[in-house]
Amino acid sequence: MFDKNGRRIDYLRISITDRCNLRCIYCMPESGVCAVQHAQILRYEEIVRLVRIMTGLGISHIRLTGGEPMARRGCLDLAQSLHEVKGVESISMTSNGILLKDKVHRAKLAGISSLNISIDALNPSVYCRLTRGGDVSQALSTLQQALAEGLNVKVNTVPVRGFNEKDLTSIAYLAKESPVCVRFIELMPIGCGTQVERIPSAEVSQRLREAFGEPAEDTQPYGYGPARYVKYPGFKGAVGFISAVSHEFCVSCNRVRLTADGQLKLCLNHTKGLDLRGMLRQGADDREILDAVRRAIEEKPARHAFFEEISDHEARSMNAIGG
Repeated sequence: MFDKNGRRIDYLRISITDRCNLRCIYCMPESGVCAVQHAQILRYEEIVRLVRIMTGLGISHIRLTGGEPMARRGCLDLAQSLHEVKGVESISMTSNGILLKDKVHRAKLAGISSLNISIDALNPSVYCRLTRGGDVSQALSTLQQALAEGLNVKVNTVPVRGFNEKDLTSIAYLAKESPVCVRFIELMPIGCGTQVERIPSAEVSQRLREAFGEPAEDTQPYGYGPARYVKYPGFKGAVGFISAVSHEFCVSCNRVRLTADGQLKLCLNHTKGLDLRGMLRQGADDREILDAVRRAIEEKPARHAFFEEISDHEARSMNAIGG
């Protein structure tokens, strides 16, 4: 379907949990957060029902996120159930890769064809500092398993001033040796992300240009998100830049989000949305839900407006809204 700004909305990001095995500095406080109570989290059968309904509006691409999706038991069973829903064309997952280690084959059998692995540093001590205790070797092992299984693999990296500047070129080098997409994602000023400093995409691009030479634009479709891709000389894979802050791409946004507690979220930086958990548990039928979702999506905000005075800036942390 299309929203009032003429954007086709066909991509749904589903956060199945707000919990995570890591405590990345831009996502969660070191002490963790007060987790949403189990009764408030959507049950898997509720998620499958909502996806069945939303395919009737043209939703065809699904991404499972968290927190860390593998932190919730049965995550891959859910993926398989969603894969079987008529109208779903692709199932992908964003994970830090640690809890997915040695389960990649099972993920592929469940219908997951694309995997985004969050790796913010290759230096073990820097990675441990950024994630507050993570082991990068486990994430890299999952990366190699995903490549061996033939999955479409992307590495997500958030450049953070004072932490991983020296690791950016080495992370990009992963795309030289292997057919992966390395994507540098500008830090968004949400939750804990307001307490550290982002490194703009232009600065990252300049560092990589100095290291690898002048890139060529790469127009191959590597997914359904907004990244701008380039390919450096001699690289097997591509490097992408997701620059939501410095180069707003809201005009082409094609997604909505379903939070773990059942809120349909229309924009990362706006609280406006729809309480689908309430509708489900108050006995709404499929037609009522479909019509409510259609009306909500039609009113999707035109832009994120991070640096403007608006009344409904998102105040929750990234783990609570699914990134």
